[in-house]
Amino acid sequence: MPAFTVTGDVDPFLHVSLAHGEKIYCESDAMVMMEAALDLRGKVTGGIGAALMRRFANGESFFQQHIEAVRGAGDCLLSPTLPGAMQVVDVGPRQYMLSDGAFVAASAGVELRVRTQNVGNALFAQNGGFFITETAGAGQVVVSGFGSISQLEVTPGRDVVIDNAHVVCWDSALRYEMSITTGGSGGFLGNLINSQTSGEGMVLRFSGQGKVLVCSRNREAFLNWTQRRQQ
Repeated sequence: MPAFTVTGDVDPFLHVSLAHGEKIYCESDAMVMMEAALDLRGKVTGGIGAALMRRFANGESFFQQHIEAVRGAGDCLLSPTLPGAMQVVDVGPRQYMLSDGAFVAASAGVELRVRTQNVGNALFAQNGGFFITETAGAGQVVVSGFGSISQLEVTPGRDVVIDNAHVVCWDSALRYEMSITTGGSGGFLGNLINSQTSGEGMVLRFSGQGKVLVCSRNREAFLNWTQRRQQ
């Protein structure tokens, strides 16, 4: 299986080592460098319908880059779109849901599927609206987060509430629901006002058993801050 290694402390690269005949796929424009033994092709993974669904689900490019070691073993370097950390996640016994823009690369045995969310989560989520991406198969997937990444463990009876903009990916066995605020009994309007005044925005409440990866930075908040500074 291809070997994924995150290298570097600040804005790291993803170093990938492929044996002859092995292949991976990654987000469009992720490739930084590759050795001459490797081939890179842009492909519509899973057909046009699946590519369109992934586009709507998490903002992925319509075409993905497929890198294959066709003339012998070789290495390549990949990087995500936004500055920040990356983490290699094992897929197989457990599958994961991916937030918008989290996908970087995956081994050939991992498939990215799109499924629907319930109406409540879809209306408020930044994670794909009515559609969300879930892994399938076996291998490894690499995800990125804006800033640093931390792993949280959710256990029965100890639910975790996370700002929606900081969620990178989560165990698909976890139950989750979207809400406007972390709590309160003021009804929808009261919770909406509290959300705006507290700055919390939308949150995801996770329950069950599994892990959640979170990132330290909020992409939308950062973009809004840079726009205000330019005015």
